[in-house]
Amino acid sequence: MNDASNVPVTLIFGATGGIGTELAGRLAKAGSRLVLAGRSREALERLAQETGGLPIVADATIPADVDAAVSKTMDAYGHVGGVAHCVGSLLLKPAHLTSEEEWSATIATNLTSAFHVVRAATRAMQRTGGSIVLVSSAAASVGLANHEAIAAAKGGVAALAISAAATYASRGIRVNCVAPGLVRTPLTARLTENESTLRGSTAMHPVGRIGEPRDVAAVIAFLLDPANTWITGQVIGVDGGLAALRTPAGRPASGNAIQVSSQAGR
Repeated sequence: MNDASNVPVTLIFGATGGIGTELAGRLAKAGSRLVLAGRSREALERLAQETGGLPIVADATIPADVDAAVSKTMDAYGHVGGVAHCVGSLLLKPAHLTSEEEWSATIATNLTSAFHVVRAATRAMQRTGGSIVLVSSAAASVGLANHEAIAAAKGGVAALAISAAATYASRGIRVNCVAPGLVRTPLTARLTENESTLRGSTAMHPVGRIGEPRDVAAVIAFLLDPANTWITGQVIGVDGGLAALRTPAGRPASGNAIQVSSQAGR
């Protein structure tokens, strides 16, 4: 019989979103013990039934909720080896049309929540070490029209990961970040279900398709894996080449203004 203390314990914030759900299923199949955090109790309970995870209702923009989720994980399993922050929103508007409320909400949902998670997770991992994975965006490193607010927020997430990685490396705490391109999730449905928008977005990704949740979840799972303890401080593009490559098929983003927000995750 395996020692329970050697079984990976992973806490996923934004567990019921497209990427979070895929990650939970992947980790459950690998034998991890899961704690699933999100705002929808009903969605969490459904996912818990599918994965055997422990559901915890938590709003990642509220520090007390994040702290409580980490504490409940520690109470249930005695340690937490991995934490994934899959919380996000999407606002596609030029700066001059973005309201103060939209800006504040974008920063809170994406960047502030990530900071709360890093702070709580690093406190819990001081003695045991562990892995923290955040989700940025390709928009943080390449200029895309109408992405000012979300690019700023996701750029902050990437910078947070790199700085925290430097701070906690000597304590065995790894912090990494993935930066997806457009991924087909419930959060992006207004983009991916519009034929002309999807066609233009697909053309921007050199591999010739947009992402699927499995593409991103696979890399997050890799970074969480205790076998990969020599990887920290990395921002890994999982974007079909969007940020780094230029091909003749590449075209600029459309000018449509779109706002969607969900702590179910990306």
